[in-house]
Amino acid sequence: MVPVVAKQLVTTITDAVKDAPPFMLAAYLLLSLFVLTQIFYLLIYTVAPTPRDILRSETTYKHIDDNGSVSSSKPLPYWKNAYDQRKKTAQKKGNLSDGSIDIEDAEVFMSLVVPAFNEEKRLGVMLREAVDYLQKEYGKEKPDSATNGSIRRRSKGVQEQNGHVGLGNGSAEKLPAGWEVLIISDGSNDKTVDTALECARSLGTESAGLIRVISLVENRGKGGAVTHGMRHVRGKYAVFADADGASKFEDLGKLLRELKKVQDIDGRGVAVGSRAHLVGSEEVVKRSFLRNLLMHSFHLLLWILTPKATAAIRDTQCGFKLFSRPALPYIVPYMHSESWIFDVEMLMLAEAASIPVAEVPIGWHEVQGSKLNVLWDSLGMAWGLFVLRAAWAMGVYSRT
Repeated sequence: MVPVVAKQLVTTITDAVKDAPPFMLAAYLLLSLFVLTQIFYLLIYTVAPTPRDILRSETTYKHIDDNGSVSSSKPLPYWKNAYDQRKKTAQKKGNLSDGSIDIEDAEVFMSLVVPAFNEEKRLGVMLREAVDYLQKEYGKEKPDSATNGSIRRRSKGVQEQNGHVGLGNGSAEKLPAGWEVLIISDGSNDKTVDTALECARSLGTESAGLIRVISLVENRGKGGAVTHGMRHVRGKYAVFADADGASKFEDLGKLLRELKKVQDIDGRGVAVGSRAHLVGSEEVVKRSFLRNLLMHSFHLLLWILTPKATAAIRDTQCGFKLFSRPALPYIVPYMHSESWIFDVEMLMLAEAASIPVAEVPIGWHEVQGSKLNVLWDSLGMAWGLFVLRAAWAMGVYSRT
């Protein structure tokens, strides 16, 4: 009975289409397209991720004080508050061009953000390696010349001299020295926080106080933890690195050099660590067929779904990326993805804001203890990429 009714319905619709005037047929097709578009929009709106609200306790940190004790909770600085205030002032003056709003000045030269979920076993090794390098390269005892070549936004009376942008009086800009580490415990239910604080204490008074530990009440995902940390950095440059120590941390110097080469006149730039040069290496070749197949399939999907500049990056997922401070307001406030696919959203936002991106080969090695489920997380990343691209393309997400 049902097939007969369906056949009759199809026949009726076909006859109506044949007899309909061309303008009515065109109107019908346009209406159908509009309805389908709205249905698709509602679908994407429903499934597109929305970050949860930030809790008050998550805007505080603890560290090791001068007495070697764990401090009480202290408020984190948030550069966006001052940025938003400057934006409102610019709006009132009718001067809201991209170059008219500055992010507040950096307090240190380099900020490191480390997302950590149940990393009590791996965090200590990575943290010691990172602190050794940061103190050697960017410690406060280092001369300003260690940070030469940086560019600051030009304004009236600003002139460039010897690779620096001066303030019009013939003197080079004085850059901040020093470093900080922000460890974001992403709802960990092991001893990640205790391990981080104990490791900081073991590094001595000079370094211990520069390591800030932030506890998220509920797990947000790696992307959510990184974004949270980036909201509170004080550095001229901000890098995030995985807690497993898989990336060779001293290659941060390479990222910094390449970022300085590509950053624009406003000082905006991004440098992404890349393992693409290792694809043919023995370590990668020895991986399972399924893992390598999923890797190449994901790269193909990226090439199809992402904008041109993002699609050209050979390794979007490496957990070692460096941002100049002026680039942060164009990326961090607009982040939505908190899962593994967040790297792609960062790069898409950088591309949308015309921020130069450099891809830099780095040292990397496989580390045991990965929480990535190769099959299910790969499928989740593919779905997340599709939703992310559709949400931005259809206006579910926007910069307003």
